[in-house]
Amino acid sequence: MRQHVVIVLLLISLAATGNHPWEPAGDRIKTPWAEQVDPALPLPEYPRPQMVRDQWQNLNGLWDYAILPKGHFLPDQFDGKILVPFAIESSLSGVQKMVGEHKELWYHRTFTVPPAWKNKKILLHFGAVDWKSDVWVNDIRVGSHTGGYTPFSFDITPFLQKGGDQKLVVRVWDPSDRGYQPRGKQVERPQGIWYTPVTGIWQTAWLEPVGESWISGLKNVPDLDGGTVSVRTEISGARPGDIMVVRVLDAGKVVGEGKAAAGVEVLVPVPEARLWSPESPFLYDLEITLQRAGTVLDQVKSYFGMRKISTHRDARGIVRLQLNNRDYFQFGPLDQGWWPDGLYTAPTDEALRFDITKTKELGFNMIRKHVKVEPARWYYHADREGILVWQDMPSGDRSPQWQTRNYFSGQELRRSAESEENFRREWKEIIDLAYSNPSVVVWVPFNEAWGQFKTGEITEWTKNYDPSRLVNPASGGNHYDTGDMLDMHNYPEPVMGLYDSKRSCVLGEYGGIGLVVEGHLWEKERNWGYVQYKTSEEATAAYVELARKLKSLIPAGYSAAVYTQTTDVEVEVNGLMTYDRKVVKLIEEEIRKINLEICRSL
Repeated sequence: MRQHVVIVLLLISLAATGNHPWEPAGDRIKTPWAEQVDPALPLPEYPRPQMVRDQWQNLNGLWDYAILPKGHFLPDQFDGKILVPFAIESSLSGVQKMVGEHKELWYHRTFTVPPAWKNKKILLHFGAVDWKSDVWVNDIRVGSHTGGYTPFSFDITPFLQKGGDQKLVVRVWDPSDRGYQPRGKQVERPQGIWYTPVTGIWQTAWLEPVGESWISGLKNVPDLDGGTVSVRTEISGARPGDIMVVRVLDAGKVVGEGKAAAGVEVLVPVPEARLWSPESPFLYDLEITLQRAGTVLDQVKSYFGMRKISTHRDARGIVRLQLNNRDYFQFGPLDQGWWPDGLYTAPTDEALRFDITKTKELGFNMIRKHVKVEPARWYYHADREGILVWQDMPSGDRSPQWQTRNYFSGQELRRSAESEENFRREWKEIIDLAYSNPSVVVWVPFNEAWGQFKTGEITEWTKNYDPSRLVNPASGGNHYDTGDMLDMHNYPEPVMGLYDSKRSCVLGEYGGIGLVVEGHLWEKERNWGYVQYKTSEEATAAYVELARKLKSLIPAGYSAAVYTQTTDVEVEVNGLMTYDRKVVKLIEEEIRKINLEICRSL
């Protein structure tokens, strides 16, 4: 009888995966969560925690794929199956093939619309597709999107057939480092601090039913000093007289309510507000309802944290970073968000959360998300766990002359009109993605002069578009008199090479202590670090020594610091953890002790 059950379960599994068995490709190291990936439905969690509806359908799983020369149309035959949402170059895709600038990646699958969604509009969502994508439904091209890091959607209702299977096709082109687009550390030929390209769908694809009028966008901004939260919505299909009703809840109890015309900012009082911080990451719930003549047209659930990020000159005249109107030293690791099995995509939601929880366990209170953008669920975990986030714009295009120890007086990079327009559009979409997340406190448009252009203009636009956060104009330079911070990079030792009396001075990168751990390497013979040690004890002693030097510079003016880095990445072995997350390379108790001393130094 037991054997029969096993056979039945095997048949069910094969049916769920379309009779195409899946397994990770290649023989490189993998994280502990790789074995938990379910090819029938990887990453099953709801992908948009800031705007939740009850009904949705996950489209992750095995799709058909083909790699074709650029400009060719979809063939009748496919190369095989790919596991969405893992990039084709990754092990967890089951493919692990390069695409490159002269080819395009095609996806194909079918789906059915649940009968319960009859008379609803159907939205097709993609969390992120790198880089340029075109989408067909039932052989009708429904839209395109350019940008590798942000969500997009299409109303596909007019293109659906009555009943039965619906055909979905996606085409993707990504020139990686051969193009001008934001792409972070991706290069065609990985080495040193440069990593494997990521092409195609790398976040959840999903369907969602809505009514004739629906809430299509949402931004929540707390006002700590005023005791309110501002809720701004975008409405599709709104009519004159439609009303937005917003309720603030604490453990299910309504503590505030506000109303406004559809599309108009709703201000809701939050009496005796409980504050959000890394030490106490309290979150209020939100219910946002669109009404017409007393009838509910749409409702979404959200959340927010009452927190304020600002700067303030202390008694010694030093401009300090503040959290909730108190001086607060921000200290955390440079977090690149790469995975040996999934590249840009964590194998599971538990894995996605792990880096955040481990960072807090090590005594840090901040993360600098370095030249990469994460799925919405990562910021949700940061909100819930309580960690401050500096969010970089993924770098791209070329670099001008780089000056690290003085204010730059040379000529800034001149991007092409196409490159500049693309930067501005993608940067706005990235800000929109995390606009409502209390964990995100600093925007970083440029890193080490890479792609840096019109620094003052981009910085001021960012501050005007989101006045609720600070802007670090260029982490590591080039330095201009704009924004809220002067950010210096110094390896390996903390050094204050410049000082600015008008802005907060921060150490945007330092450290880079390298340690090779056999059995946990991307490549055995090719490993790189800023400085290398042979044992965990030696590396830990070096870390503590650098941390004490950093601590001594805080009274002199530093208000934040970023240690390189959370994990090893490919052949770069500067991580506090190995790339597969199986080993914390330094002695945790000693690291946590000195980190907490630094975080509590103001």
